[in-house]
Amino acid sequence: MKINNARFIAAATVPTSFPKDHKPEIAFLGRSNVGKSSLMNSLLGVKGLARTSSTPGRTQTINFFLINEQFYFVDLPGYGYAKVSKDARHEWGKLIEKYLAEREQLVLSILIVDARHEPSPLDLQMKSWLQHFELPYLVVSTKVDKLSANERRNSLQTAKKVLETENITQYSSITRDGIKDVWDVIQNRVTAKQ
Repeated sequence: MKINNARFIAAATVPTSFPKDHKPEIAFLGRSNVGKSSLMNSLLGVKGLARTSSTPGRTQTINFFLINEQFYFVDLPGYGYAKVSKDARHEWGKLIEKYLAEREQLVLSILIVDARHEPSPLDLQMKSWLQHFELPYLVVSTKVDKLSANERRNSLQTAKKVLETENITQYSSITRDGIKDVWDVIQNRVTAKQ
């Protein structure tokens, strides 16, 4: 897909701040510091639209980015970061759950895992939650540029086994390996909604 423009629209802390134009939305989910912002920036071919940080737990709002004036990328707060207060985690959890469970514009959730590590119980819980609510999803296993070909194969097999799904695409934000596969899924879901 050719990206003509991508711009930040809103940082929402309550559902009333979500965009109201009913354009399709692609949500990006994952543990803190798994590379959500890097993945989004890489897919769009822009630097710095979604802010990357070496500090886990930095994203504390649901951030909406309008792509080509047609659909949104939605950056959700990372889960599983221990240094954030319990109250803050609870509030994020409620906001994320409300978004995922009730947002009619949501056409695809991209669950991001780190190819260098086995998916965590929280990743499996999120995938099960998406399935329970019958939400279309794609698991993207990032940072594969840091693995050998053999390690990549093993990582993919492990992720499929732990997450109990074949629905996994390997990706590198550095080399952009896997970009066509991810965009094909995004385009199919956005087109189906329009």
